[in-house]
Amino acid sequence: MTEFFGISSIHGDDLKTTPSYWEEAKAHLRKSDSIIAELIDQYEEPPLHSKGELFETLVRSIVGQQISAIAADAIWNRLTNRMEVINVEGIQSLSDEEMRTTGLSYRKIEYIRGIVDAWPHLSTVSWGQLSDDEVRTELIRLRGIGPWTINMILIFNLLRPNILPLGDIGVVRMMEKLYAGKKPLDQQELLEIGEKWQPYRTVATWYLWRDLDPEPVEY
Repeated sequence: MTEFFGISSIHGDDLKTTPSYWEEAKAHLRKSDSIIAELIDQYEEPPLHSKGELFETLVRSIVGQQISAIAADAIWNRLTNRMEVINVEGIQSLSDEEMRTTGLSYRKIEYIRGIVDAWPHLSTVSWGQLSDDEVRTELIRLRGIGPWTINMILIFNLLRPNILPLGDIGVVRMMEKLYAGKKPLDQQELLEIGEKWQPYRTVATWYLWRDLDPEPVEY
């Protein structure tokens, strides 16, 4: 089943790390795909950034599952109002009923508790030394964490350069709009379009999102 998650805007004070490959990737994409080249020129700044907080990214991904970006932002804001920093200690300080008042379902609270329980292990993993597939193997074990979420972590937290999240309905719709006149495309056709973006499919994805919504996305 495809996962859908709310995505919200980046706020300037949160920005921390820009991918070292960004300018090289833009130059490559400008040469390899005229459509993406136009998007790069239209949405030059800001680039993708990482906040570097895996725990927060995991929790936020749970918050946004299967609801709109507006609803996800509202729940996230209520949750952050209850604690200055989204961390293990902050989550542990709240009862299930207190978390429910933010708008979280009991199922999502269960998933977040699972991340807390797994954090002693997750916090010791050298994520930067793992391949993309090794990251997937580590994270797919967590309840509530599926392929879409893992791709968002690879893109927004670990800044991996070559991720094409075809489970993201926004990416698929933009590819169909820009490359097929809004006609439906199957996965193989989508992969073939993305082939010319290698090894920087993450950057092409970023600009597809920017064209879908000019407000930069964050996780």
